[in-house]
Amino acid sequence: MRNRYRVLVCGHTGRGNYGHGLDTVWQHVPSCEIVGVVDPDEAGRVAGLRRLEVTSGYASLEEGLAAEQPDIVAICPRWIDAHRDWVLAVAATGAHIYMEKPFCRSAAEADEIIAACEASGTKLALAHQTRYSPVTSAVKRLLEDGAIGELLEIRARGKEDHRGGGEDLWVLGSHLMNLIHHLAGEPEWVQAQCEVEGRAVMAADIREGNEGLGPLAGDTVRAMYGLPNGATAFFGSRRGAAGNRFGLQLFGSTGVIELLTGYLPAASILRDPSWSPARSGKAWETITSAGIGMPEEVRDEGGHGGNLAAVHDLLAAIADDRHPECSMYEGRVSVEMICGVFASHRSGQRESLPLREREHAWATWS
Repeated sequence: MRNRYRVLVCGHTGRGNYGHGLDTVWQHVPSCEIVGVVDPDEAGRVAGLRRLEVTSGYASLEEGLAAEQPDIVAICPRWIDAHRDWVLAVAATGAHIYMEKPFCRSAAEADEIIAACEASGTKLALAHQTRYSPVTSAVKRLLEDGAIGELLEIRARGKEDHRGGGEDLWVLGSHLMNLIHHLAGEPEWVQAQCEVEGRAVMAADIREGNEGLGPLAGDTVRAMYGLPNGATAFFGSRRGAAGNRFGLQLFGSTGVIELLTGYLPAASILRDPSWSPARSGKAWETITSAGIGMPEEVRDEGGHGGNLAAVHDLLAAIADDRHPECSMYEGRVSVEMICGVFASHRSGQRESLPLREREHAWATWS
């Protein structure tokens, strides 16, 4: 591992800003030095320079790359409409990338990103903080050790606030898709339905989504995924149905595990094959990074802790010439799980994963 990495921080004030701490995390990594800030918005750029204690600011990514020749670029905006273009520009220089989620807008864009990064040797890590959590690792070990028997199904729901439906699927669902993939394997198919005001979404309902998400419509999403070994995963979101359900429940033949989101998410296990404490009298038990019912040994630093874990893993991946834990390949699977919902709704049929149609299914629906 090198003694010092030059980091270029890229945000876009008013269009995704600087993500969830993807700019400031570098100030806490001794082997990294922020050398410049890119922000097309002048006022935001000035504020970013002040916040990150840097003197070199640039209005365009190309200008910043040419002037600073960074080793790592932080692509921070939550909006994903520029993710593809920015990654291609960075990969052309051979620099490595830490990027906010969601990954990109379609399987086709994911393919382009991966091809460019493979060609240049660029390591790309995605900021799915829960993926890097030691609690998530503990849950995965429990699943592998048979703590809830054979995995039968997974249930996931978004935040179901004003973004409920298609936007929730993209913005919050990307976290859950990544966890489903990580914990249970790559899905093999998807069947889904999208609704608006109680009826099926039609082509005329499609508009450009918020935060650069691409074609979007619908206040309700219901999706079912076929997982390896016969298990099934479900994702649902309905606008205005908020009930603090954001997270996963994993149902096995002998019990249930619940996993929420964050760097140290709440997690618990119900060792009950009926899945019903009211019938069995069984109680939920806390899962920490140390295991079932054990005191938590890791300090909770919130999203900052997740970013630190991801950045340190990225640096190790660069040094070891491996892919980061939450890599561009995991990002592509999450994008296909999301875009597969739109493809299945349009066709009215089960769609195989990986998707045959790489462009967004709703982009040309008329």
